[in-house]
Amino acid sequence: MDVSTSDGSKHLIVCRCEEVSLAQLEEACREGMDTVRQLKMATRVTMGACQGRVCRQVVESWFYSQYPAARREAELLSQRPPVRPVTFGQLADGGSL
Repeated sequence: MDVSTSDGSKHLIVCRCEEVSLAQLEEACREGMDTVRQLKMATRVTMGACQGRVCRQVVESWFYSQYPAARREAELLSQRPPVRPVTFGQLADGGSL
């Protein structure tokens, strides 16, 4: 999903859960974020409901392709599955999970 802005640049949403755009990632990098983890802390990318299952690989690939000399972290961004899967029916019912 991309949206044109008045300056003609494209704002591609990278993280749907936290609504983080590519422009926000680029801005954070310009402000000095030089690792993927710092990028995560500055923008909340990969911190939404899916915990990075949807966007983590895209963010890491983009970052290292744009900044090949960037320090690679020993542990890439983690993804955390829910403690216990819950169905939408259970959520809608409001009963005990």
